[in-house]
Amino acid sequence: MAGSDRANRVVGIIGGTGLGQALTAQTRGEVHRVETPFGPPSAPIVRTRWDGVEIAFLMRHGEGHVLPPPAVPYRANIFALKSLGCTHILASGATGSLREEIVPGHVVIPDQVIDKTHRRAASFFDQPGIAAHVELSHPFCPTLRTLLLSVAGDCGTTVHDGGTYVCMEGPAFSTIAESRMHRAWGGDLIGMTCMPEARLAREAEMCYALIALPTDYDCWRPHDPAQDRHALLREILSNMEHATTNAIELLRAALRKFVTTPPPPCACQTSLDLAIWTAIDRIERDEIRRLGPILARRLAEKS
Repeated sequence: MAGSDRANRVVGIIGGTGLGQALTAQTRGEVHRVETPFGPPSAPIVRTRWDGVEIAFLMRHGEGHVLPPPAVPYRANIFALKSLGCTHILASGATGSLREEIVPGHVVIPDQVIDKTHRRAASFFDQPGIAAHVELSHPFCPTLRTLLLSVAGDCGTTVHDGGTYVCMEGPAFSTIAESRMHRAWGGDLIGMTCMPEARLAREAEMCYALIALPTDYDCWRPHDPAQDRHALLREILSNMEHATTNAIELLRAALRKFVTTPPPPCACQTSLDLAIWTAIDRIERDEIRRLGPILARRLAEKS
């Protein structure tokens, strides 16, 4: 790949619970306070180089973890990363495990999602002016998933290839009946943050993959009756710390490989080619200005 192509690649890193705080201590660089048509992102974005790759790091839950999952400004976050030139996103997120074999402390690279969220703005194209329907049969970028899995041996724990992430609204956790239902649906993980994040990344023509960090078995699996709630919380926090350490190693290994063997172009990066059903000449100038970074490539090819 030509050097100029490599230079144009910026990886957005979205740090979730655990990883967000840990990466803050490891990333120092130029701070960007980006304004978007959807308000400010969760936090200022740090632009820097990390393991040889230009990255833009964003804390999903804000500085000090002040944003619960339903209040995260997902559209602003993705729009801001796109505006800063990000072509790929590697995100993290704490989850509960819905499967005995996915042990807390393991890492999962999910390949499917069941979206149960219902109160979040879920699209850049939800207003009159542009009708766009992105293809989402594979919600996580297969190319980025392959990259992460190819360096799984550098991670200090088991890395699971694939899994269905059930994204619930939150912020409360599941009831036992709900947890059992999610297992019956085929869910492997339960979390609150990957949607609409993954969908918005696809609308923005960005490759997106998730490093899921199971911290507990959710409530389908009975807890040790001898363990009180405080001991259980300490165990969950310990699992999160362990999983976070492993995820950072996986992330750094992926970035190093990103330098030596950059991922090839994939369909995520041209997702609007078949998605926009509105005639280009019927799109209003105000809408083009509003969604400029999202529409730029598609409109340039038609100009």
